[in-house]
Amino acid sequence: MFEDLVNEFVLEHKESIYTSLDFGCGEGEVLAIILERNDIKCDRYDLFYFPNKVYKDKTYELILSTEVIEHLNNPIEILKELISHIKKDGFLVLMTAFRPLDIQEFLTWWYIRDITHIGFFTIKTFEYLAKELNLEIIKHNDKNTIMFKIL
Repeated sequence: MFEDLVNEFVLEHKESIYTSLDFGCGEGEVLAIILERNDIKCDRYDLFYFPNKVYKDKTYELILSTEVIEHLNNPIEILKELISHIKKDGFLVLMTAFRPLDIQEFLTWWYIRDITHIGFFTIKTFEYLAKELNLEIIKHNDKNTIMFKIL
């Protein structure tokens, strides 16, 4: 999963990415290891496992947040905070299962069964967020990952 994320979304911009933050990394180091193997330094933050806000006084060329945004009751505030730590022309990559548009499909969607998932996102939602937060959508895979450029 993380290998695909890096290959599909990060490596084509590698020449301009030297530092990154895995925001909401959980207890794992897999994404950080993959990024560092590709010569991209990676700091980690997680509310429970790595609670030291290492990013507080730093900026990065890339921030990734995988399977986090759907748990947030204030995603716009958190996104604004993350964006403030990304250098101009840097990147924000978010991974979350994109919400089905069909209501019947949504009602039977496995993702809503997790009671900690409180926010659900479509490409239209991300287009709105991009406009509101002065971001440009660089690419997405139509299922669970989207990459923004900071304008």
